[in-house]
Amino acid sequence: MSSGLFSGILTAVLLVAFVAGVLWAWSSRRRKDFEQASRLPLDGDQEKRP
Repeated sequence: MSSGLFSGILTAVLLVAFVAGVLWAWSSRRRKDFEQASRLPLDGDQEKRP
């Protein structure tokens, strides 16, 4: 297998992985989890105060 073919296959695999990650992150099923995670830093500060 030539290095050009290997490089092309690797690029295609990484592109598919990137697109899959973007679709996963922007799916409506993940919205609630990401909203909860975005509030964690702010909620944690209030709990530590006496």
